[in-house]
Amino acid sequence: MFPFGNTCHTGKEDLRETNYKPNFTTDNMKKIALIYGSTTDNTKWIAERIAAKLSAYEVDLIDVARLKAEQLAQYYNLILGTSTWGAGDIQNDWESFLPKLKDVNLSGKVVALFGLGDSYSYADTFVDGMAQLYEAVKDRGCTVVGAVSPDGYVHASSNAVVDGNFVGLPLDQDNESDRTDARIDGWLSEIESLFIG
Repeated sequence: MFPFGNTCHTGKEDLRETNYKPNFTTDNMKKIALIYGSTTDNTKWIAERIAAKLSAYEVDLIDVARLKAEQLAQYYNLILGTSTWGAGDIQNDWESFLPKLKDVNLSGKVVALFGLGDSYSYADTFVDGMAQLYEAVKDRGCTVVGAVSPDGYVHASSNAVVDGNFVGLPLDQDNESDRTDARIDGWLSEIESLFIG
């Protein structure tokens, strides 16, 4: 695993160079918004598993179907998760929210992504929904963390693979649920120290 999937143009490195100091407070520095879109509750269950493992942080678990774009202003740390449907489509609640996400200021935030997919039945579009989340946040002034090597995954192709790595954590609850907890643990061990706070 690799800690950084993509560092946007105003990510942590650039902030150090410009001596930019965000107005962090003790109330929001250790908070994480864990936002998921779930149709069959699989992604919700994964989001709950991730939240339970982030004991050092205050995690707000939010269904994107109930999310208001202005809520994101209070968080410096975001984890976004989606499932993939059909021929690589993002979960429908996320599809409805993505246009609103374009108006959110993500500058200075740390963003991690996870996605669910079926790497056997839909091997050529595995976790493509996560790729759409990545496209929505990259080059937006945030730092995207949590890239994962494709080693050990069975799939033909994925739009979520950028520069040789998945842009976030891919999970296959349909065929490889026995690997889910270990994959989550390994991913969190790489990214937890990168969150602001």
